[in-house]
Amino acid sequence: MKIGIYNGIKDIEIKNVEMPKCGPKDIIIKNKYAAICGSDISAYYHGGDDNRIFKGFEFGHEMISEVVEVGKEVDDIKVGQIVYPYPLTVKGDSSRSATVGGFSEYILCPNAKLNQTVFPLKENISLKTASLIEPFTVGTRAARRSRPQKGENAIVFGAGAIGLSAAIALKFFGCDKIMIVDLSDFRLEKCAKLGFETCNSSKEDIKKKAIEYFGKARGLMGETANVDIYIDAVGHESVIHTFEEMTKLFAKMVIVGVHHKPLKVNFLPLTYAQYEFIGSGGYMVEDVRDVMTIMGNGKYDIESIITHEFKLDDLEKAIIQASKSNESLKVVIKY
Repeated sequence: MKIGIYNGIKDIEIKNVEMPKCGPKDIIIKNKYAAICGSDISAYYHGGDDNRIFKGFEFGHEMISEVVEVGKEVDDIKVGQIVYPYPLTVKGDSSRSATVGGFSEYILCPNAKLNQTVFPLKENISLKTASLIEPFTVGTRAARRSRPQKGENAIVFGAGAIGLSAAIALKFFGCDKIMIVDLSDFRLEKCAKLGFETCNSSKEDIKKKAIEYFGKARGLMGETANVDIYIDAVGHESVIHTFEEMTKLFAKMVIVGVHHKPLKVNFLPLTYAQYEFIGSGGYMVEDVRDVMTIMGNGKYDIESIITHEFKLDDLEKAIIQASKSNESLKVVIKY
């Protein structure tokens, strides 16, 4: 079988290895689709240690798979079943959540348990859409961490899969108006087609547009936009500064984008405006269930955010394409 190996910056290898052997408590799954994550792109261009993508490992973690072999002691998983492999548990080692083998043809899942290491896919979700379950769980977790209330308004920074899934989840949780901010007109057009207000911050004044769209509210320094929730799905300090400059009283900022350098935060306005910074990383089982519900209800054409499809042999080309935000949103490997 073929597996994709990460060997370091701009060094990807497609290697042929023997099929894994299935133990009595294990299953073997065959990947159907695998999506390229931002962490895969970062590892390719800048190194993978910060994202736990280490040299010499098979990598990839956003996939949907079919069960092709079941150990004799496994009684709740069947051959032919379509499953979502849960990256935190599917290899029995949470430190391998980014290197579970999404870019491998087959994966051995030790001590497999339904709804713990793999989750059955709902029948009304397409395989291609299901390849986005993992990034959608990350965005859904970020939305959940904001403690959204019915009727609240939100701004999401970042029109990639994480930001877009956070926006969709916020609507699912009851938020009213949501605006997505990005620098890529290509990606923002995708967001607009899904029903979201958009803002290109390189061309438009975010605060002015936010006041026009959300209405006015009281901020520490006077009038500002009536936004209750901000989500940073970018990981850039400018997002934090924008939030500090335009937040209304008691607003919340959830940070799911990865910041690689320490930032300075002025605690004086934080104290008086009583706003919050909230971290969000990864996902929980409840997020998997919510994403299945969101994908299954058919309200959003989620598959439309997949812009390119490659074969495994072209994995490096796929990663390079995925890095081009002005012409790509989500890129997948089709097996």
